[in-house]
Amino acid sequence: MEKQQKSGLWQALSLAGQLGYTIAIPLVALALIGRFLDKKYNSSPWFLLAGILVSLIITSIWVWKKSMSIMAEMDKELKKQNENFEKIAKNNEKIKNNDNNSVPKIETS
Repeated sequence: MEKQQKSGLWQALSLAGQLGYTIAIPLVALALIGRFLDKKYNSSPWFLLAGILVSLIITSIWVWKKSMSIMAEMDKELKKQNENFEKIAKNNEKIKNNDNNSVPKIETS
C-alpha cells in the first residue's frame, strides 16, 4: 500500500474512533445524570430523556463542525492539486512548443 493510502486509512480510522467517542461519552454521561436526577426527584423518565436529547444536540453540533472542517481541508487539497496539474500542463505545453521550434526542419526535394 502506498504511503498516502495508509495515511488516508489511518485518518479514516481515527475519525471513526473520534466519532464513536463523541457519540458514546456524552450519551452515557448525560443519560446517567438524567437517570440519577429521575431517581432523586421521582420524575422518571423525563431527566433521562432530556439527557439523551442534550447529548444528541451536542453530538450533532460536533459532527457538523468536524464535517465542515474536513470539507474545508478537502477543498484546500483539491485546489492545491488543481494548481499543480495546471502548472504541469503549462510546463508540458512549453516543452512541446520548445521542441517544435528547436527541431531543425529537413527539406527534401
